[in-house]
Amino acid sequence: MSFLNTLDISASSLTAERFRMDIIAQNIANIDTTRTEEGGPYRRKLVVFQERGLTFQSQLDKAAQRYNYVNQKDRVPGGGVRVEEVIEDESDFIPVYNPSHPDADEDGYVLMPNVDRAEENVDLMAATHSYNANITTVNVIKAMAMKASEILK
Repeated sequence: MSFLNTLDISASSLTAERFRMDIIAQNIANIDTTRTEEGGPYRRKLVVFQERGLTFQSQLDKAAQRYNYVNQKDRVPGGGVRVEEVIEDESDFIPVYNPSHPDADEDGYVLMPNVDRAEENVDLMAATHSYNANITTVNVIKAMAMKASEILK
């Protein structure tokens, strides 16, 4: 595996984890939103990742690219991760008794978003940890490339 393939894999993860952190921030920002454009309270959003898999054909195509048998604009991504979709959490909304709230029902209950701040913080810490691990990987690859260039001098 070349340096560039490894960087490509780490970069795909950095992009995906950054997107995941943005969605988590959106969830936290809407923790008290009881009225959305769709109607009803805000629904927690979750990010679904998908592997950018390596198939036998993609490996053959990459080998062909290495020897310029395939046009470079048709480059095949190898490995890594991508965001497949953003889904909504279908868990129940949280009823809170607040009869003075404008969105309260006849019994005085307001349906609050299904966002739990503690759960979002744990998800944010996990995404940050993954992001930092990939930054470390990029830095190691960069150091290896520098050492290799020193050897070639």
